[in-house]
Amino acid sequence: MLRAILIMTLLGTSPALWAANRPVGNRFATRSDVLARQGIAATSQPLATQAALDILKQGGSAVDAAIAANALLGLVEPTGCGIGGDLFVLVWDPATLKLHGLNASGRSPHSLTRQYFLDQNLEAIPQDGPLPVSVPGCVDGWFELHDRFGRLEMKRLLEPAISYATHGFPVSEVIAEDWQRNAEKYEKWPGFRDIFMPGGKAPAKGDIFRNTALARSLNLIATQGRSAFYKGDIARELAAFMKEHGGFLTEQDLADHRSTWVDPVSTTYRNCEVWELPPNGQGIAALQILNILEGYDIASMGFGSPDYLHLFIEAKKLAFEDRARFYADPAFHTLPVQELISKPYAKERRALIDPAKAAKSVPPGNPALEEGDTIYLTVADSQGMMVSLIQSNYRGMGSGMTPPTLGFCLQNRGEMFSLEEGHFNMYAPHKRPFHTIIPAFITRDGQPWISFGVMGGAMQPQGHAQIVVNLIDFHMSLQEAGDAPRVQHVGSSEPTGSTMADGGRVQLEFGFNEETVRELVRRGHEVGHDTAGNFGGYQAILRNPETGVYYGASESRKDGHAAGF
Repeated sequence: MLRAILIMTLLGTSPALWAANRPVGNRFATRSDVLARQGIAATSQPLATQAALDILKQGGSAVDAAIAANALLGLVEPTGCGIGGDLFVLVWDPATLKLHGLNASGRSPHSLTRQYFLDQNLEAIPQDGPLPVSVPGCVDGWFELHDRFGRLEMKRLLEPAISYATHGFPVSEVIAEDWQRNAEKYEKWPGFRDIFMPGGKAPAKGDIFRNTALARSLNLIATQGRSAFYKGDIARELAAFMKEHGGFLTEQDLADHRSTWVDPVSTTYRNCEVWELPPNGQGIAALQILNILEGYDIASMGFGSPDYLHLFIEAKKLAFEDRARFYADPAFHTLPVQELISKPYAKERRALIDPAKAAKSVPPGNPALEEGDTIYLTVADSQGMMVSLIQSNYRGMGSGMTPPTLGFCLQNRGEMFSLEEGHFNMYAPHKRPFHTIIPAFITRDGQPWISFGVMGGAMQPQGHAQIVVNLIDFHMSLQEAGDAPRVQHVGSSEPTGSTMADGGRVQLEFGFNEETVRELVRRGHEVGHDTAGNFGGYQAILRNPETGVYYGASESRKDGHAAGF
């Protein structure tokens, strides 16, 4: 955990040296890869990993196990996800030898217009409260996945979450800290204290937490299906709660919701193909960064070198300017996705990088246009199905709006809309906002190789690119690739309309040497060490195509682990 890393740094022991004491000799790995043949799961909370394995052992598919783990995470890690949020998934299907993509994100309310915000003299959509609430897409996503790839009944998949919600579970350490921070922010909103602050306070590490209201909601979903959430009791109670407290989400908004099956998009990087989902998410930013970096001999620079870090930061700046301009709901705009992730476009953008100097501002590109916070988990089963799933409320526990009879927070994804006239991501009724959560997948020679993700807002595409570079250029193990210290550049232009100021700021996780820091500063970067843990959370599963053995990894920045059988 980052607290331990900080303590070791203060004591003069770097995490790199600490990890090097392990007999296997991986420089950064905090533990070994987990190996298994029949099934494997990696999540950010141990109980969720166990729930996934239990479902696999009962004959469930990887999708079944992922749904069970996600449902339980909504209870045990409400600081990152829940059925009030959205869902994105990549599924490798061994029957069709194809990667499938699902966008289960919700849309803005029909009755809320951009003019309402302008009439309230708002320059941006608020971070919390009733106004940023959009339709929760998670539950519909579960049923879409289950209808196509499920084997067991939904009732069985939700049993672990219902049982723990009814009888209680001990809150784990990292989640307890996040819970406390969220409580300070959200306790003012209706229903939040009733559900998430029993006895008037957030639960501490080891406290037993129960959520019988959530157990009721999950039981309704288990017995009545998708309609319970989008047309039944849950929809009625949710809409009445929002109306009572100044919100705009209605029964009609919920009834109109549908998830969308989409074709994943990809780019090659060295000898691999890296896959992401297209916008309204930000996954193609990772592909843009990798396309730019592919033009350099990264391996010869070495991990943590100022040359590599400088190029990575500059590539990120270029990709994120395009992200701010072009990433939005494709139902409202023609988006130049293929142009943005093309090799010729990457070559054009790469030419803007000065290898000796940090850019203080960069323009968005001009591809040929036609008119016009979070949990991540991954599961694999004995048949070869692999699931890369990410699900979120957005900012921690979302909007803070918590219907007390239902037991979950509603997301605040609507905050990500821009109010700027003419912006691709400008607010409109029944529109999907720009999304930060992105699952990832890597194939080699047309075969599944790695399912992975890195949670954490704008860190996610940066984290995806760093993981790929660690694995391919620096030849790290699956565990080491996630445990290695990360860099994050903050301050780029955003899809909400804000612009990059004076080059932004580079945040380095502890583990990079001071010579590297000094050289980055010399090249014009503003650099600092970050101790707040804002470097994401990583899980991954690798499949050896020759033996069929699965390798699992789950980093030490979170409470979870990988396990298999």
